[in-house]
Amino acid sequence: MLQWIEAAKRGEQSACEYIVRQFTGMALTVAYERLCDVHLAEDAVQEAFAEAFMNLPKLQQQEAFPGWFKVILERQCSRMLRRKRHPIVPIHEWGQIAGDQASVAAVVERREMQASLRISVAGLSPQLRLAVQLYYFQGYSIPEISICLGVSVSTLKKRLFDARRMLKKSLHVADFISVFHDLYEGGTGMLHIVNGDSVAEKLKKGGIQGEILVWREVYPHGPVFRHMDADQNRRQRAQYLEQTLGIPHNEYIQTCKNQEEILQNFGKYKEIVLWFEHDLFDQTMLCYLLHWLYYHPLGDTQLNLLCIGSYPGLELFRGLGQLSAEQLQTLSGTWQPIGQEELALGKKVWEAYTSAEWSEHLQLLKEDTSSLPFVRDAFEAHLARIPSDRNGIGIIEQVTLEAVSEGIHHPYELFKQVGDRLHVLGMGDLEYWYRLKKMSEEPSPLLQIEGLTAFPDYHDSVPSFRQCVVRLTDLGQQVLTGEANWEDMIGADEWYGGFHRLT
Repeated sequence: MLQWIEAAKRGEQSACEYIVRQFTGMALTVAYERLCDVHLAEDAVQEAFAEAFMNLPKLQQQEAFPGWFKVILERQCSRMLRRKRHPIVPIHEWGQIAGDQASVAAVVERREMQASLRISVAGLSPQLRLAVQLYYFQGYSIPEISICLGVSVSTLKKRLFDARRMLKKSLHVADFISVFHDLYEGGTGMLHIVNGDSVAEKLKKGGIQGEILVWREVYPHGPVFRHMDADQNRRQRAQYLEQTLGIPHNEYIQTCKNQEEILQNFGKYKEIVLWFEHDLFDQTMLCYLLHWLYYHPLGDTQLNLLCIGSYPGLELFRGLGQLSAEQLQTLSGTWQPIGQEELALGKKVWEAYTSAEWSEHLQLLKEDTSSLPFVRDAFEAHLARIPSDRNGIGIIEQVTLEAVSEGIHHPYELFKQVGDRLHVLGMGDLEYWYRLKKMSEEPSPLLQIEGLTAFPDYHDSVPSFRQCVVRLTDLGQQVLTGEANWEDMIGADEWYGGFHRLT
């Protein structure tokens, strides 16, 4: 650490960034202990780092940095306390789960115990409480905490002993230490990979520890390949996505490069957590990442997975994006370690999904996929997208025709209805507009869209699109009843994973 501080004194940016990464977790815990507000704590830490780096040349002894920085941080917290006026929410109240459904019973039971423990910890003296939070909640070692707080190792051990003794009086559990260890939710050396910007923003709002990478891809749409980072494969996919979804070619290429660069540097993180859900959209994303990680030895990096298909109180769980920041926070720390079995299955699923041979897609359902429990249903939904022999349409077109025939005539209402019925696909609006457009095109339209001027695309909304009226054509009615085969009329030119159905 001393050489990093010396380099930071010389103004080297990389050294400053390293010091921030090393001390942010502890600093946030110390600041929260004083301020009892996660947002104020973040502001205090940011201001403290700015003040520390500005005055770093004045520090005579590099080894004194931890205690010196702690004094700066505490002074900044005191300034904020004098200014603070708005109400706060205690951290132990974040873990409440809405609803009384038990579809994730284990999560509910665990959070109840954790909530009780947090309440008990909050009743400790400030010195004992801070030691418990840093050691058990954040996972820092005793020597690290000793340096940060400026207390001896023996004193710190005594504080932890006293804290456990006092807490045992209020919590009567058989395996007390395991309850403590269950509270560990990771520190700053973590990378969370999530499926969308909405989830990322809510995790940040909930105070998740570590960095967040939003993986931006739509693997259920367009051509996919075993090796997505090959230049030729990437260019082919970029061209297709621009033509069908309006995603700019160069923007897609740059996004891929940016997220893959972060993935390539996974070794700098102590832990990686994958946040995904049950549908095809997420399962293909998950299996791509597992396939990639299978071929890149993790070394000392721990890989974890949080993957759910339901949540208490939600009758229809569509995905993590439905949850509030508080609900997502209740899931923090409930992830499970990923081992070789999950990596190997993810590899196998991705290779089947990207195969140009349809027989390999079908073969996967004969395999044991239990180590990734949502894969089977998601893959069955993938197979159901293929046009049937009966009427030449897949499950998306079939359910759309059924919904229109039942009286659903407006595009956004139609998207919601079809999305709810086919939630296992995890289909986004742009994907669905592509399907709807194709179903309404001449010379063999299944749908007539009255009032249509243009479909919404990647960058532009079309306000008038909400007023459009969707109706079945005569051909659409015939295809719905099986009297006509649509694919026989229009031919086939569609990608289903790596399989190109072309006639």
